[in-house]
Amino acid sequence: MDDTVRPVLAGRRALVVGVANDQSIAYGCAKAFRTVGAELAITWLNEKTRRYVEPLAHDREASIATELDVSIPGQLESIFDLIHAQWGKLDILVHSIAFAPKEDLQGGLLNCSAEGFTKAMDVSCHSFVRMAKVAAPLMPVGGAMFAMSYYGANRVGPNYNVIGPVKAALEAVWRYLAYELGPQGIRVHAISPGPLKTRAASGLKDFELLLNEAAEKAPLGELVEIMDVGYTCAYLATPYASRVTGGTVYVDGGANIIA
Repeated sequence: MDDTVRPVLAGRRALVVGVANDQSIAYGCAKAFRTVGAELAITWLNEKTRRYVEPLAHDREASIATELDVSIPGQLESIFDLIHAQWGKLDILVHSIAFAPKEDLQGGLLNCSAEGFTKAMDVSCHSFVRMAKVAAPLMPVGGAMFAMSYYGANRVGPNYNVIGPVKAALEAVWRYLAYELGPQGIRVHAISPGPLKTRAASGLKDFELLLNEAAEKAPLGELVEIMDVGYTCAYLATPYASRVTGGTVYVDGGANIIA
C-alpha cells in the first residue's frame, strides 16, 4: 500500500464486477479500493478475458477472483454465495459492465433489433437490479453500490446509439434503488466519467474524435483517467460521504457544465 495514502477503507470488502484489462474503469476502482485498504473480489467476463485479469487480481491481492457472465443463469447467485461463505458480508459493490451486439450498437437506434435492445438492457441495466437484490442482504449495516453511466444517458451522443437509452434507464434504476435501499443504510451512486480509452469504448465509431473534443471542452483541460474514477468511488464508499446517495457524480474535468 502507498504509505502516503491513508487506509480509510481498511476492513471493508468490495466486489468489482467488469474488469477487462488494466485500462478498464472497473480496474481503476479495484486498484483505488485496494490502495486505501479494502479487501477485493474481482470478476471477469469469460475465459478469453481471464488471461488479462487474473494477473491483475493477483497484483491487487484479491481474495476472490472468478468469472461472471450475468447473462448465464445462476452465475451471479454463485458469486454472492461465495462472498457469503468466505467473507460473510459485503460493503461495496461496483457494477461496471455494458454490452450490445455489435450490429445493433453500430447500426443506429432505428436499426436496432428487438433482440439486441433486450440484450443490451438486460446486461447493462437490469443486471444491476439483480446484483443489488442479492448484495443487499450482505450489507446489514449499510454499504455503497456504484454503476457506471455516461453523458449519452441525458443528451444525444453521436454513435452512442442504443446504449444511450439503456444508460438512461440505468440512471432511473439507481434513483429508485437509492430510495428502496436507503432505509437499510445502503447508498447508491451513479458515476458518469468523461471519455476514457477503454476496450468497451473502442467499439464506438470516431471515438478518438470524441476524446479530443472532451479534452478541449473540459475546464480542467485534460482527459480523466481510470484512477480518477476509482478514487471518487473510494471517497463515496467512506463514512465521509455517509449522507450522499441517489445522484449522478460526474468525473470529467468539469466538461458536463459546458453547453
